Amino acid sequence: MERSVLTNLTNLENCKLCPVECGANRLQNAGACGAKGLKIAKYYLHPFEEPCISFEKGSGTIFFCGCNLRCPFCQNYELSRAQRGKEITPSELVEIFKELEQQGAENISLVTPSHFAAHLVAAFTLYKPKIPVVYNTSAYEKVETLQLLDPYIDIYLPDMKFYSPTLSKRYLGKEDYFDVASRAIAFMSKKPLKMTEQGKMLSGLLVRHLVMPLCVSDSKAVLKWFARELSGNAYLSLMSQYTPLGKIEAFPELSRRVTSREYQAVVDAALSLGIEKLFVQERGSASEQYVPNWDF
Repeated sequence: MERSVLTNLTNLENCKLCPVECGANRLQNAGACGAKGLKIAKYYLHPFEEPCISFEKGSGTIFFCGCNLRCPFCQNYELSRAQRGKEITPSELVEIFKELEQQGAENISLVTPSHFAAHLVAAFTLYKPKIPVVYNTSAYEKVETLQLLDPYIDIYLPDMKFYSPTLSKRYLGKEDYFDVASRAIAFMSKKPLKMTEQGKMLSGLLVRHLVMPLCVSDSKAVLKWFARELSGNAYLSLMSQYTPLGKIEAFPELSRRVTSREYQAVVDAALSLGIEKLFVQERGSASEQYVPNWDF
């Protein structure tokens, strides 16, 4: 990257790491993401990701605090709003990398990490894990920030939440979500797809889409985009796990889980589009038991 772009991105006195470009002085105050310094809420071996990610021993997952979206239904609401967590240094993050490796983690998975890109670069400069690094994101990302981190990332695990600007504005607070996310995912798709014979992902792109109540038509639009732009070069995970959590009082349509008919309609649409690299979920995944208990 050009030095001027690199300096601008990593200047935490005028933070522009994400598309919000709030300009906050994060050495003193929290940005629009709700975060100031490097802050995490939990790390552990996570057994409930897609089979190619958790694989046999679990994904070494690190949950970062804060988020640049404002999804009212977030299952990790306290975390995304940075209401809890522990501040650490890049060198302490390195020790977490090493601890997870020693526990036998299949990979290091960074959950919602983009607003800590500068801290992550500092950590990776000290130590690059010997196992794949997973970038788990909402996809509301700046390509420039992804370029900054790309040398250290092996697997991209982004959401594609909505296609419709209307739904994106209502549920995410970002009308431009699809435009921004699709550009970010196009960049991520350049990562070579590599799998072991046993089915473990070593490198590449896996796009997640959470099926939402009354949003089957929008899900089908997401599928058409995926089939047109990415099918064959990436995996798709269709998630049925939506659980009414967060602060959804103003959104009565979100007060129920997705029906079997809704979810199956989306799965059938994916198959009809010829999407073969596909993960689907069992209906039992829509449960609060899969929401982590935060350590900090």
